[in-house]
Amino acid sequence: MATTRLMPLHVGKGRDISTAIADVIDYVENPQKTDFGKFIYGHECDTRTADAEFLLSKRQYANLTGRSRGADDVIAYHLRQAFKPGEVTPEEANRIGQELALKLTKGDHAFVVCTHIDKHHVHNHIIINSTTLDCRKKFRNFWGSTWAIRRMNDRLCLEHGLSIVENPKPSRDHYGTWLGDKKQPSFQEQIRRAIDAALEEAPKDFEELLKKLEAAGIEVNRERKHLRFRVPGQEKYTRCDTLKGDYTEQAIKERIDGTRTVKPRRTSSQKPASRVGLLVDIEAAIRSGKGPGYERWAKVFNLKQLSQAVIWLKEHGDMSYEDLQERSDAATASFNALSAEIKELESRMAANGELQKQIVNYAKTRAVYVEYRKAGYSKKFRAEHEADILIHQAAKKHFDGLGIKKLPSVRSLREEYAGLLEQKRKAYSAYKQARTDMRELHNVRANVEHLLDIPAGREPQKDTQKSRQ
Repeated sequence: MATTRLMPLHVGKGRDISTAIADVIDYVENPQKTDFGKFIYGHECDTRTADAEFLLSKRQYANLTGRSRGADDVIAYHLRQAFKPGEVTPEEANRIGQELALKLTKGDHAFVVCTHIDKHHVHNHIIINSTTLDCRKKFRNFWGSTWAIRRMNDRLCLEHGLSIVENPKPSRDHYGTWLGDKKQPSFQEQIRRAIDAALEEAPKDFEELLKKLEAAGIEVNRERKHLRFRVPGQEKYTRCDTLKGDYTEQAIKERIDGTRTVKPRRTSSQKPASRVGLLVDIEAAIRSGKGPGYERWAKVFNLKQLSQAVIWLKEHGDMSYEDLQERSDAATASFNALSAEIKELESRMAANGELQKQIVNYAKTRAVYVEYRKAGYSKKFRAEHEADILIHQAAKKHFDGLGIKKLPSVRSLREEYAGLLEQKRKAYSAYKQARTDMRELHNVRANVEHLLDIPAGREPQKDTQKSRQ
């Protein structure tokens, strides 16, 4: 892949148009960056006098059309193209830059392609004259041009056997996409990694962990209310609570005590596994009013999902349809069992919490109820202390309903609640994984049934039962 970025170039304040054009041309044609001009190409212009030719075309445009603008006039377009390190030679990069510029301008604009080799990644700077060759029109940047250029660029890269960025995000995919582990992590990420490394040494308490962080070069500051860290090269401190998740002060203490389980974090260099999605019902979409464009997209999407399902089967031991059925049913059963377990734990926790509440209420109002009983259940006494008496009676009724003869201590109930909470945390972690597995298996199964032409809810015919996917 070559990442791309299109930037309109303006005259700007304090400059005239000739100076503005000359500045950008001089930069991209820098001999130290282009191997003394070896990797410079000009289309419909002489690279040595490109700035003068661009300027002349703009004057002719103003004379022919009578249109002229001030400092906000777009004098040229700067297209930047960066390649993955080691994947392309400067000569090939320059040729790809030429092809991209020709596709974008359709050959109607003069442009200069300069390939820079001064960095560890080869990249192109393409300067496109905003005025057409006949000096009657200008290139008009349009909404979505970034994505249009990306698609042109991706197609060219695939034709040349180069890689492309998968699932690009707006304004995010640039050369840094390729740096992976070489990319300098943020200060917060450096602190998180240092905490993980210190925890791997099994410190006995939080204070020992802080000492290990200091020994690793992390500056620890407790002068203010919140604990703060600073790594070498960082100007301002990072508060521990802003690290969030498993890296707040309380979370770190729980990790040291072993009461908090942390899943390994996915680093930016690790690509998430692709998931198999369900197929789109194209006929239903067309009936609902979707057009030809959506239909074309849906057909491609469905083909991708079918291929993903086949790849999934291959990756899991060339699984047969019967094995897939069995595994899908087992995943559903596991998910349902975990769901029932979580509901049962939540019910027990709710009952435990309610019992704790009633025991506390009973203890708080017991003295008042004893006095009420000594007063012979006086109506006057009841009127004066009715709220406490009602709370006490409600607590007693709750105990009787549970058949409790001897009340447990609140401390023991709290310990039981903590144990139930930990069980729920573990069960919920397994529940989320089971839900993901179940959904993926259901999607794979549905796509395979589509391939085998098996109606939903029916068994396959005998001639397809032993077929491998």
